[in-house]
Amino acid sequence: MNIQLFQRNAQQQTLVMTQQMQQAIALLQLSNTDLQSYIDKEAEENPYIALDHAPRPLPSLPYSGTASTEWDDPASRLSNGPLSLYAHVAAQFDLMFADPTDRFVADRFLEALDPSGWLGEPLDVIAADCHMTQPEAQDMLRRVQDVEPAGLFARDLAECLALQAEDRGMMTPVFRCLLDHLQRLAAADLNGLTRVCQCSMEKLRDALKQLRSLNPKPGADFVQETTLEREPDLIVTRGKTGWQVELNRSTLPSVQIDEPRAVHNGRNPASHDYVTERLNVARWLRRAVDHRNQTTLAVGVEIMRRQIGFLDHGPAHLAPMTLADVAQAIGVHESTVSRVTTGLLMATPQGTFALKRFFSASFPNDADSENPSSAAAVRYQVQKLIDAEDPAAPLSDDAIAHTISSGGPVLARRTVAKYRDMLGIPSSFARRRQGKLKAA
Repeated sequence: MNIQLFQRNAQQQTLVMTQQMQQAIALLQLSNTDLQSYIDKEAEENPYIALDHAPRPLPSLPYSGTASTEWDDPASRLSNGPLSLYAHVAAQFDLMFADPTDRFVADRFLEALDPSGWLGEPLDVIAADCHMTQPEAQDMLRRVQDVEPAGLFARDLAECLALQAEDRGMMTPVFRCLLDHLQRLAAADLNGLTRVCQCSMEKLRDALKQLRSLNPKPGADFVQETTLEREPDLIVTRGKTGWQVELNRSTLPSVQIDEPRAVHNGRNPASHDYVTERLNVARWLRRAVDHRNQTTLAVGVEIMRRQIGFLDHGPAHLAPMTLADVAQAIGVHESTVSRVTTGLLMATPQGTFALKRFFSASFPNDADSENPSSAAAVRYQVQKLIDAEDPAAPLSDDAIAHTISSGGPVLARRTVAKYRDMLGIPSSFARRRQGKLKAA
């Protein structure tokens, strides 16, 4: 056998995620308050970062520059406060998806994640938005379901419990059969379960004990509404020329550098290298924070430009909008928009909302119309109709579908039922029974 060695030179272009790029990306998803906390902690270790919280004008120069590569993740420098579900998952995606295309698709799944931790949109809709085949979407679904805690991105209760059972090594044939017959369990048909699962009552009770240890809504353990207690990051007001979006100057993070002190200390040969390194770090941080502020403002302006109907008339007029729409308009990658909108709040005349709330796909039956409705707007209409109903005579799903369809998108009864479940609203029968109990 003749073995030969060859040496070949080739040129190729690749994008390398340096420490500096990773740090700048991490800064994008920090709120004003968290970012200021990070800057304060950096100032404790860097003598040339001045602790001056007074806001300053945003520079018009684009972000660029170098800094020390010995920094850690900015998020790890913050106090150990509770994370939102979206921030928790996004941080794991940073480690799981190095390829930009994969990260874009993963962010589309994150966009569809409900507060309960379940996947709030059909898989075929997500596949169509990402130009994927159904097998490719299934493969990506399995990948995003690897995040912790187990059970996130499930499409129904059985899948959510199955993911947790497999993670804990509990998936026995009896347990699998139990998940396949949850309707019998809901009806308390234990004898029927022993027959279909071909097990004794003792083994069935052991499986039920394990089932009760699982969490049907793993996303509910994360911070939900508490994020609204802090100051908003963006503020929308009506000006003389129309709606205006600006950064909240009262909490706007900025980095001030003590240049005279650095120049004076740098004259000493013994400390010159240390001063240069710390000064470069401070300058890089200032540019990165300015870039973060500019990107946040650009995203906020584009969101509100597309949501004029919401500003004028309220949540029932939310327009369909995706991360890709905003990213293409402002010239950034979809993952950048996803990070910026994770955890940030915007104060509007309609109330203070997380930026993620403004993103919603087109309503399926209305996507090709001249003024399509968003799924979020339709869900809001369902909520308002039920809130205004007579408790003694609650509206049926058919009645709600007919009312909305008469003045908007064509809505099927099963769609109303689905949206009702997503909103945590019981059926008309259960609402009528609740009304009788309250009246008693």
